[in-house]
Amino acid sequence: MQVNKHNKLPFRRVLVTGADGFIGSHLTEALVRAGYNVRAFVLYNSFNSWGWLDHCGADVKGKFEVFSGDIRDPHGVKEAMRDCDAVLHLAALIAIPYSYHSPDTYVDTNIKGTLNVLQAARELQVRRVIHTSTSEVYGSARFVPITEEHPLQGQSPYSATKIAADQLAYSFYASFGLPVVIARPFNTYGPRQSARAVIPTIITQIANGQRQIKLGAVSPTRDFNFVQDTVAGFIAALNSDYGLGEVVNLGSNFEISIGDTAQLIAEVMGVEIEIVTDEARLRPDNSEVERLCAANAKAEQLFGWKPVYAGRDGFKRGLVETVEWFAQPDNRRGYKSDIYNL
Repeated sequence: MQVNKHNKLPFRRVLVTGADGFIGSHLTEALVRAGYNVRAFVLYNSFNSWGWLDHCGADVKGKFEVFSGDIRDPHGVKEAMRDCDAVLHLAALIAIPYSYHSPDTYVDTNIKGTLNVLQAARELQVRRVIHTSTSEVYGSARFVPITEEHPLQGQSPYSATKIAADQLAYSFYASFGLPVVIARPFNTYGPRQSARAVIPTIITQIANGQRQIKLGAVSPTRDFNFVQDTVAGFIAALNSDYGLGEVVNLGSNFEISIGDTAQLIAEVMGVEIEIVTDEARLRPDNSEVERLCAANAKAEQLFGWKPVYAGRDGFKRGLVETVEWFAQPDNRRGYKSDIYNL
């Protein structure tokens, strides 16, 4: 993990939105371990569930503050941000298939939610905002590796709302001088990831004894990043004096097809599989992103960040750690691998 070169934390208290999610929970843990005073913004619910933070490491349990709210509510967002001098904004709806039939929720959460964060940060004079983008904003690659100058293509309602959110974030930097960095992770994977994502979909089907693995399109390529690398990228951006008003890719610069990914997972798990196309999992033709591969030189230049789990060997190491987590029945209990998860 990247650390501040002066070994002194630049911010007194940081807010993490979406802290109850996959990446957000890992980021919260890492920030606590790095010595940060963390306020974790989680989605309010009557079960009083903190999402994945309910399963956080024993070494960080009880060492962070929790604020239950809704990113769509500007008053709650501002209250959560009060007394924080930095915010890492990860809260978002991210499932592409769900965005096909419920796009309005994506506008409210991804666009208006981001606006709420930016407005509150401006009014409270927050010293740094790390806004989370996604490689999906690029659409199918027109050239590889994909640099930050690649055209933006909203090929799904989800990606369209993320493009809008990114532009809002930049506009607050350009218009008001808000100290915003736009971090653009490529496909993150690892322990705790939702079964709506392809790697957990494959692992959980195999772990439950299935050998005919149901998938959508297998020819598209992705640039997969182990969650610890993505988290390290966020913290490097937070600790750096550079990158304000900039978009910065967080990617491995290694691409692999979905089909080859499934075979590599099967190799790691010591089984042979057959891939079966499930029509329900296919995106509309013009919505499918066929190719993603990140240029990551800018992140190294600005933040000193490089992926530790890089290349095919690094990807395989990350898969081993991910499989080990999913191999535990207790970890897999909440996953419904027998159905298609949106």
